[in-house]
Amino acid sequence: MTEVLSATHVFTGTERGLVPQASIAYANGLITEVSTGAVTSPQTNHLIIPALVNAHDHARPSMTSFGASGMPLESWILRSAFGAPPDAYLAAAVSLARSARAGCGGAMIHYTRPSGKLPIVDEAIAIGKAARDVGIRLAFALAVRDQNPLVYGDSGDVLGALTGDDRETIQDLFIRPSPTPSEYLDRIDAIHAAIAGPMIDVQYGPAGVQWCSPTLLEAIAEHSAATGRRVHMHLLETIYQRQWADRAFPGGVVRFLKDIGLLSDRLTVAHCIHARPDELDMIAESGATIVTNFSSNLHLHSGFPPIADAHRRGCKVAFGIDGVALDEDDDAIREMRLVQMAHGGLGFERTWSRSEFLSLVVRNGRKSIGAPGTGALAAGEAADFVMLDIGELDRDAIMPVDPIDMLFARGNSGCVRDVVVAGRTIYRDGKLTGVDLDAMETEIRGLYRASVPQFKALERAWTPLEGTLTQWFKHQGCC
Repeated sequence: MTEVLSATHVFTGTERGLVPQASIAYANGLITEVSTGAVTSPQTNHLIIPALVNAHDHARPSMTSFGASGMPLESWILRSAFGAPPDAYLAAAVSLARSARAGCGGAMIHYTRPSGKLPIVDEAIAIGKAARDVGIRLAFALAVRDQNPLVYGDSGDVLGALTGDDRETIQDLFIRPSPTPSEYLDRIDAIHAAIAGPMIDVQYGPAGVQWCSPTLLEAIAEHSAATGRRVHMHLLETIYQRQWADRAFPGGVVRFLKDIGLLSDRLTVAHCIHARPDELDMIAESGATIVTNFSSNLHLHSGFPPIADAHRRGCKVAFGIDGVALDEDDDAIREMRLVQMAHGGLGFERTWSRSEFLSLVVRNGRKSIGAPGTGALAAGEAADFVMLDIGELDRDAIMPVDPIDMLFARGNSGCVRDVVVAGRTIYRDGKLTGVDLDAMETEIRGLYRASVPQFKALERAWTPLEGTLTQWFKHQGCC
């Protein structure tokens, strides 16, 4: 059965650009035609755009509520233990539903903190079910690390500064056996067998170079090349990671990734805030994708990434929410706008036009999560698109204004009316069709509150731990 959606404007993401008074016809998950001549009323001033992609996230519904606001990553990541998901399905469903509500047709979950309540394959199955219930495309990468659990160096330096009870608490929570490379690869094969399909892409997920031994990274690179499976990882997010990388890899950390075969068009790297021009050139040459996460970088005091320079050098750029949007509401439209505003140019010089930026982050985002096609709205492409109420944004209605300009000037999740993914309407008239987000948020808040007592020991140990970490990174570790 063919369905048709009409709007005052359709932004195709192709050479046709912005098409006025247009309709999209779609059937069996694919667009069959984008035609002009649609009849719309002044009361329905809608713009249809390609579905967005949240290209880097961790399925964390909240961290500010656990007292993590304003911390640098190196202490924030330990504080995130308070936010361990009490239920894998609910945490993923809430996170993915919020992304869908904001116009995302696809998302990456780089799964760094499992709940521990289920075997990991069963946990992945629960997350896959959450994605299917929401109706969103999913890339799933189980994170792995086998070194540097507390700091980028000897954890004994930190543990030795803690008292007996606090030391035991921190050891029990963070100093745990790591999987061997073969054990990790077997887990990914098992997860792939359990959940991979047309709407779910399973990827390798090394947490980051500072957390993964060369042996582990080399094994992942080898198996990625052999299987064609994509890899998703953090890279050069903080000043401390930059300093560690320069000591650990005097020949260059990106050069190392290239030499072992990990730097390829199968690789997506999140952040790259402290990447240097020569490293950006290598990333561009390889075809790897950089995912920038604007508000996360601000919240964690990580720095300002060279995204405009990366784009000029030929790097593929996408954007992600990283679980820490500006207002911690997973508003992908606002995050996209912030990236464009921050890196769009100075004065009369422009890095890209707004239309070019929208097209490239959709195209590169889809590639990074293994979604089919370019995301363009054209016959034969996937029926993944979003209807936006531009009339709501153009509340003054004084004179005709380019709807793309209006989107980037005022857009947020409140202007989303419909979201269609693979031909399925997953969000209609301001409501998700597959899940009840309000009910899920209420339920998971209750579960989080009930789980607080199990972290009493961590709460007692936190102040001395944070002080010790601060001193290590300021004076011992990286200066």
